[in-house]
Amino acid sequence: MGFQPDYRNIVQAARNETPARIPLYDHKVGDGIISKIMGEKVSLGDGSAEALSRYFELYDRFFLHMGYDTVTFEGCITRVLPGGGALGNHADPAIKTREDFEKYPFDKVPALYAERFGPQFDALRAHMPEGMKAIGGVGNGVFEITQDLVGYENLMLLTYDDEELYSDLFKRVGAMMREIWAWFLRNYADVFCVCRFGDDLGYKSATLMAPDEIRGHIIPEYAKIVSLVHEAGRPFLLHSCGCIFDVFDDIINVARIDAKHSNEDAIAPFSRWVDEYGDRIGNFGGVDTDHLVRTEDEELVKIVRDVYEHCKTGHGGIAIGSGNSIPDYVDVNKYVLMTRTVRECRGDKL
Repeated sequence: MGFQPDYRNIVQAARNETPARIPLYDHKVGDGIISKIMGEKVSLGDGSAEALSRYFELYDRFFLHMGYDTVTFEGCITRVLPGGGALGNHADPAIKTREDFEKYPFDKVPALYAERFGPQFDALRAHMPEGMKAIGGVGNGVFEITQDLVGYENLMLLTYDDEELYSDLFKRVGAMMREIWAWFLRNYADVFCVCRFGDDLGYKSATLMAPDEIRGHIIPEYAKIVSLVHEAGRPFLLHSCGCIFDVFDDIINVARIDAKHSNEDAIAPFSRWVDEYGDRIGNFGGVDTDHLVRTEDEELVKIVRDVYEHCKTGHGGIAIGSGNSIPDYVDVNKYVLMTRTVRECRGDKL
């Protein structure tokens, strides 16, 4: 199609600069969606070198085909946590007591992570199209990992039952994350132009923890990881769902994130994020994922065009796409319509 990707557009947007063209960005695109568009099943298969090579050949090419400047990819820490799953799979928590905490093999997780995701990052690099780099990195944030080990309800009970353990959990998880991030940046900073993790801190009306708890236990750990990313010369993008306005100034000022992604119209229109924070950080997203399921095509086009027109001038760094991600239940035709509309707005030759 003659599309020439340029990862520098995403870097500029993340640094809150106006890029040459507004880039497309989605936090994740499901393998089912990719398979339908590419006309071939996309799967990691048995995880062999051959399977990984074929997967990332198709995966990387998909983002080029759709008009992105970057390939979005992350390896999630929760996938290698021994005894994890309290968050994602409702498993029995691995850590309930001080004794559980002291016995937990935190020191083994970085090696497990490197073993699992090193080959995937290598294959990602091997098939990266010219002009593109990746956006992502080490998935999951401090809150999500802690919940995956302790469970949300148990974590909240610890604020009363064992304050010291509660505090120590966030510090130990943060230390483990920094070790993994340091390994990642040593080995893969060359292929990733923007780093990120996702840590959903809120729901529709408020944060999932008291704002002071987030300020005291989570944001300081963010700051240490973001510092590592900045030392490697990369901007940092935070993906966080929910109503987090009560702590967002602290996230910007203390953690020093460069950009933020995730928006849901039921919480606030994308324009609010852009108008309130666009002078300080880049803003990614814009189109509530719900629209890619239930909104009629004509209205969807209008929504996308309105987002583009609002953001195209005078708002610093912007990247447009879904307000969250593109899971497999999304209408693939509406997803294609969204990306095509953005590309038409910016004048791509289609």
